[in-house]
Amino acid sequence: MFIQTEETPNPATLKFLPGRQVMATGTAEFKTEEETPRSPLAQALFQVDGVTGVFLGYDFISVSKRDDKEWYLMKPGVLGVIMEHFVAGRPTIVEDAATADEVEVSGENAEIVAQIRELLDTRVRPAVAMDGGDIVFQGYEDGVVTLHMQGACAGCPSSTATLKMGIENMLRHYIPEVREVRAAGMY
Repeated sequence: MFIQTEETPNPATLKFLPGRQVMATGTAEFKTEEETPRSPLAQALFQVDGVTGVFLGYDFISVSKRDDKEWYLMKPGVLGVIMEHFVAGRPTIVEDAATADEVEVSGENAEIVAQIRELLDTRVRPAVAMDGGDIVFQGYEDGVVTLHMQGACAGCPSSTATLKMGIENMLRHYIPEVREVRAAGMY
């Protein structure tokens, strides 16, 4: 088994491509070891000294590290865990949990939210997946779109620029009701 690696715009996150499907549907993010019981792969990756986060995408795994650790020292351990996991045929996720993207919206904002989700799914998410992350719709209220950044996107130095100059400008162009885009937790 050959696993490729790619750098991401976030220097603390490296993208691992095992050459096979990682997640059949959706994505999964683990920011602490305590969040990993449903993922044997994430549990094993958190055993590598210095791992601070794991993000699972369709065909990739993004791993984040502490600032005091170097990738050239951590990479062999991460590669070994990923290879051993897939060679042993273990499941990536042991239960099918609902994704955070299942926010229900009805009423007057339903059509706007549908347009926002369509643009995110067709134009934004494929691009950020190439960088080892994901951006998930959290909500829309009074012209403000709230998005949750995951994987390499979370904590990336260029994420604010991507959010404001990229996503916000695109959404405002196609959907005049959108005034602003915020990352979840930003106010």
